[in-house]
Amino acid sequence: MAFITSLQKKKVREEEKLYVIEGDKLVKEYLMSGIPLRTLIAKPEFLNSIPSAHKNEIGEIIPASYDELKKISSLTTPHNALAIVNMPPKDIDYTHLRKGLTVALDFVQDPGNLGTIIRAAAWFGINEIYCSDNCVDVFNPKVIQATMGAILHVKVFYTDLRVLFEKASAEKISIYGAMLEGDSIYSRKLGETGIIFLGNESKGISEELQPFITDRIMIPKLAGKKPGIDSLNVSMAASVIFSEFTRGRGRDF
Repeated sequence: MAFITSLQKKKVREEEKLYVIEGDKLVKEYLMSGIPLRTLIAKPEFLNSIPSAHKNEIGEIIPASYDELKKISSLTTPHNALAIVNMPPKDIDYTHLRKGLTVALDFVQDPGNLGTIIRAAAWFGINEIYCSDNCVDVFNPKVIQATMGAILHVKVFYTDLRVLFEKASAEKISIYGAMLEGDSIYSRKLGETGIIFLGNESKGISEELQPFITDRIMIPKLAGKKPGIDSLNVSMAASVIFSEFTRGRGRDF
């Protein structure tokens, strides 16, 4: 059990190439997606609810009581099930940059923000996110929880964003940077392909990466001068921007 709690640390996760998922719904979604579970620890009633075919995708099954789950859970109130999963391959295929919209994140540190951005990306059909190396780890338990299962549908890579943007620039791929001094997303034409670039929660996009931006965009404040409302949370901003790009595609939904 000590090994499971050690996976709450990024260093251990990286060394073991394993991470933890928690929650009845999330565990079942992984099983239905055909993703094998290295170990499943759950209350007997949860184990009994798993179809026999799905049990073949589980390496090890360990029945546990509520108190035992509480000792290894990262949550204040544990769910009925917790599982250990192998990390997916990390190979980056930059050719996908020309096939639609992708997202780049610079120094996004809050687990809830990253998880919500992943969830929003999945909702709006964006399949890849590229994070700078100083972003929060996508396999942080709080990030996984915040994705609400969307982690199954979005690939998240960690890379030097300078390398990513150099490749994008060489291919003449637009880089849309969310900036306070950008053009309103409601008044300009947005492409069907390109990189949507979002920065740190408080400092925005790093100065050294700003020269790569081809299109500076912003969400205009329409509420007038109301005290205490100076900016949007980065995950809220991401959702609004993703929505506007989707609307601009002119698809029939």
